Amino acid sequence: MNLYLELRRHDKLSTKRSPFYEQSQIAQFFVYLAAAFYVCYLIFFGVLFAFLMQDEAVEPYHIINKGLFIFFIIDFLMRFGFQQLPTQEMKPYMLLPIKRNSVIDVLLIRSALSYFNLFWLFFFVPFAILTVAKFYGMWGVFTYCFGIWLLAVANNYWYQLCKLLLGEKIWWFLLPVAFWGGIIGLAFLDDSPIYDFHMNLGEGFITSNILTFLGVLALIAVLFLINRWLIGKLMYAEMNKVADTQVKHVREYKFFDRFGEIGEYMRLELKMLTRNKVSRQQMISISCIVIMFSLLIGFSDVYDGAFQDFLIIYNFVIFGTMFLSMLMSFEGNYIDGLMSRKESIYTLLRAKYYIYSVAMFIPTLFMLPAVFTGKVSILTCLAWQLFTNGAVFCCFFQLAVYNNRTIPMNEKMTNRNYAGSGKQNIIAFVAMGVPILIGFALKGLVGETWTALIVMLVGIAFIATSNLWIMNVYRRFMKRRYINMEGFRDSRQK
Repeated sequence: MNLYLELRRHDKLSTKRSPFYEQSQIAQFFVYLAAAFYVCYLIFFGVLFAFLMQDEAVEPYHIINKGLFIFFIIDFLMRFGFQQLPTQEMKPYMLLPIKRNSVIDVLLIRSALSYFNLFWLFFFVPFAILTVAKFYGMWGVFTYCFGIWLLAVANNYWYQLCKLLLGEKIWWFLLPVAFWGGIIGLAFLDDSPIYDFHMNLGEGFITSNILTFLGVLALIAVLFLINRWLIGKLMYAEMNKVADTQVKHVREYKFFDRFGEIGEYMRLELKMLTRNKVSRQQMISISCIVIMFSLLIGFSDVYDGAFQDFLIIYNFVIFGTMFLSMLMSFEGNYIDGLMSRKESIYTLLRAKYYIYSVAMFIPTLFMLPAVFTGKVSILTCLAWQLFTNGAVFCCFFQLAVYNNRTIPMNEKMTNRNYAGSGKQNIIAFVAMGVPILIGFALKGLVGETWTALIVMLVGIAFIATSNLWIMNVYRRFMKRRYINMEGFRDSRQK
């Protein structure tokens, strides 16, 4: 316990003493604002479901318990976009008489106590008060919600295990796909045991069944030990630089030869994205979020209406958010080499714009099931793709001027966690919020078709003038180049 408190204190002091601390304070405001929005949303649905299910033949909590696996599938996918792996800068502690496993235990305990694991309680607590309390009292509500929290902790460790493995080999995505896909497949069978299992699990929580709690605790213990072993192995590899010293499959991307110098930088960008663990993990996280939202749009009626429009826009904008919000931060690892050549930054920015513009076809492809089911028109998808390629990317590219923190490419467990700067978060908030406001306002005024056409024309205008605003970004970057290079060097992993 003393080690946990001491490491927590060190982490807070490290954050406060960072040269970027004051710049990142505004990020807290947006984090709390978004959290408050989702908390209100969950409380509303918890109360709503409790009243809507009162007229059913069985009690509402039985119905919800049967579908517990649905909540935790969504929870699992959400973690890829919103929860980072627990990290700790380990090198200073290697000089002290502290066992490495003790530090890892602290990281895992800190992960279990994360606020993210309390997320679904804002749904289940009001729901349980309205449905469980009248039969089992407040003690039943407490044990039920405590059981849900334990399942969230188990899901947290399961997510961490999958994300760690995915960071090593992309083919590990088959593990969560097989697990959750198997559960979903069994749910479609006649007289499926999945529903009864989860209903009995929830009933065990409500009735304080000791065997139910022991079973979940045993699952948490197993996942804890597996994560402990795997994190220890990865930390050793990161600190000693022993992970993959040879490239087994060399991809030349010869297709880019025809584009000259820009093609070389496009090749550099693709290699950076596919060969490095951190950027590769980001691509996986983005794909999971977009797939989840696309499936919700295409095959669920719960999110029809205004929230569906929000998800459609969010599917496209999130691609820019995840990558371009850290524009030039990966390049901070080798910024000195880039600055040694005249106008190499300008060429790099153009190459990035072309690569990510082409990548915007990915969310469009993921949206095709929603198009085939008639929930979304192909015109709407193309309109928001072009708007993101133009106006949203123009907004995000301004961050190339202000981002001056190096993000390690492969250190996931032993890196420093820097909060986003104030300007970074403001630009990201505007780039995500303004398209949603524009979409809602235009749809209310001129309808869906004209909204798509107007949005498409705006996007095309920004795309047509992309060379102009990229040049403007480059010139402003060069005016700040010494400030930025100093920041990149100071934040570079030693």
